[in-house]
Amino acid sequence: MRPFKFSTTVSSKGTIKIPFSKMLIGKNVEVTIIPKSNSKETDLSANDFVKKWNGFLQSNDNDANKYDYLANKYS
Repeated sequence: MRPFKFSTTVSSKGTIKIPFSKMLIGKNVEVTIIPKSNSKETDLSANDFVKKWNGFLQSNDNDANKYDYLANKYS
């Protein structure tokens, strides 16, 4: 049986409602509850993305590093 994923809210009485599915009637199921955080990630603009990740994998001498890597690999 394929898994189902959906979002819902736990009521003040502690109950949850799941969407109706004929495939689940009479079946044993496993329920995992993962609380979601209330804060939503904001979409980064292209400029914000560049500012955030600028220099993350920066190397001062990329060409020399590539040459050394290839020379070692194929020697």
